[in-house]
Amino acid sequence: MNITELARILKIPTQELRDKLPRLGFDIGQKAIKIDNRTANKIISQWNDLIKQLEIQEQKEKGKNDMEEEKIETKKEIKIPSFITVRNFAQIADLPVNQVLSELMKNSIFSSLNEKIDFETAAIIGADLGLEVKLDEKLDTQIDQQDKLKDLLKQEKQSDLQPRPPVIVVMGHVDHGKTKLLDAIRKTDVVAGEAGGITQHIGAYQVKRRNKIITFIDTPGHEAFTAMRSRGAKIADIAILVVAADDGVKPQTIEAFRIIEAAKLPYVVAINKIDKPEANVDKTKQELSNQLKINPEDWGGKTICAPISAKQGTGIENLLDMVLLIADMEADKIKANPHTSAFGTVIESRVDKGEGAIATVLIQNGTLKIGDSLCLRNNLYGKVKALKDYFGQNITKAIPGMPAKIIGLKVAPVVGDVLEVGAGKKIKIKKIKTGLKEQIIKKTNSEEDSKIKKINLIIKSDVLGSGEAIEESLAKIEIPEIKINIIKKGLGNITEGDITQAEASQAQTIGFNVKIPTAVEDLARDKNVTVKLYNIIYELINDIKKQIQELVEPEIERVDLGKVKVLAIFRTESNSQIIGGKVIKDTVEQNSFIEVIRDKQIIETGKLAKLQSGKQDVNIVEEGQECGIRYEGKPVIKEGDVLQFWKEEKIIKKI
Repeated sequence: MNITELARILKIPTQELRDKLPRLGFDIGQKAIKIDNRTANKIISQWNDLIKQLEIQEQKEKGKNDMEEEKIETKKEIKIPSFITVRNFAQIADLPVNQVLSELMKNSIFSSLNEKIDFETAAIIGADLGLEVKLDEKLDTQIDQQDKLKDLLKQEKQSDLQPRPPVIVVMGHVDHGKTKLLDAIRKTDVVAGEAGGITQHIGAYQVKRRNKIITFIDTPGHEAFTAMRSRGAKIADIAILVVAADDGVKPQTIEAFRIIEAAKLPYVVAINKIDKPEANVDKTKQELSNQLKINPEDWGGKTICAPISAKQGTGIENLLDMVLLIADMEADKIKANPHTSAFGTVIESRVDKGEGAIATVLIQNGTLKIGDSLCLRNNLYGKVKALKDYFGQNITKAIPGMPAKIIGLKVAPVVGDVLEVGAGKKIKIKKIKTGLKEQIIKKTNSEEDSKIKKINLIIKSDVLGSGEAIEESLAKIEIPEIKINIIKKGLGNITEGDITQAEASQAQTIGFNVKIPTAVEDLARDKNVTVKLYNIIYELINDIKKQIQELVEPEIERVDLGKVKVLAIFRTESNSQIIGGKVIKDTVEQNSFIEVIRDKQIIETGKLAKLQSGKQDVNIVEEGQECGIRYEGKPVIKEGDVLQFWKEEKIIKKI
């Protein structure tokens, strides 16, 4: 939309609009001549509120003498618990997470999004950010959804509580066989075999062993589990720590074990790859004992260490029996009330072109049914229109311990969010905070969304810290018209599943300090999926910036040329005029635009179709010279009018 047209709609002079827009938070330069329709519509719809805010701002500026006192009076107050993640602090403070991270760095505190800071630290950086941070110990339990679940179960009558399937998470070092173990467990399940097909990947699945159901969370890596824990969700009851018998304890083995310890989960160690010639189970147990203080049961300790070969299927049934044994020992804690309103944690979330916003939720209490309304932090997220199990089959309800794909949500929640059945407040689909950054949530195929160019990424990294560093660096690249979508992120080498998902979501696959097997590389080539490997973060970020630069549309700026005083009208037609005039300022150039000015007001705009001087076609006429002009546009020009000439210039915005 042309700025002059927007000024006309808002009923203010064009220059006044140019002066006010930057003060109202819109990055529009003094020489800009056009504004994209999305921004223009936003300005029109919010104009009255924006002007009121500007008036308040101007009143404050007038009272500069009382600035410090005024700051104290208007300082925003927030309440936080004793410990809070950087992500949640930014969300409560309604600030970009990058601003909070930057303030922490100024105070020599280098934290990631999911790391917790104490109240004292939050209060110090809060003061620097213009916030009054207060401690509210009640929030210590309110924010922790794990405590919320415990409180919920405490309120239930013991007679209403029934055993539910134990929820298992598999963790360990890259290439130690987590994925193969999960596949091997699937194959041992007769029920899954009878159902016959390939299971739908919804982030979790269930198997049956000795007439008991076990739920496995198929997380893409430690970061998903950490994200769930950082948001306060107790997602698993038991962990399986996978260690390769031919490789022993590695950095990610230690990282996984620390996460299991922090979650206070009972666990069993699966010593994998015992089929390999170089496998040494005793040496692996020795490393577990020395480095992690894990004392195997057959060495007189308390930790079950089950030797397995996920590749050959050896020891898998015994491992499942050990899991059931631990579940029996924890039976008092693995209970829920199936006869109440449902409560569960999001373990996968995405937007599908056909199904809209969908999420996989692990039901932790109650029974979820079709037609139930789901809330997050008392905000209504939508109604359950359909439920599917991990086979992709429609189901009518999901009971405790069961994962289910939900269709019918208005907005895709974040992994780790805890949804519950209830009547909450209706949320605006326009914006919703995710903590990492503010994402614009729209209907999938909306006209507005289609204007935003997207770079879809699947990111695989060697360790959690690398993945977070990449995510944070990408979050700092803020270009309104281009969106970086991280479709999936995980730890470990690039897999065939990554390539298949990249093809389906038109994403490129990025690997950091990981490898791509030859077979996977061939698959990527066949499916025309771009795969790039890096070992230096800034090179990765620079490559993404180059891609963004290529997608950025140049900004169109107005460049004022000369002015012409109209001396005569020679011909007037339905959509044009031929006039004579004199250049009274600067120069007039061919192929420029024209504003018709009368009584210092712009009354019409048009285009210069032909320029003559001395009855000869010319490209430029300078100040003081007379000229003939063919004007294309609404024929309103009269003798005495002034014509302002200008042209458009493309400016490439540097990333």
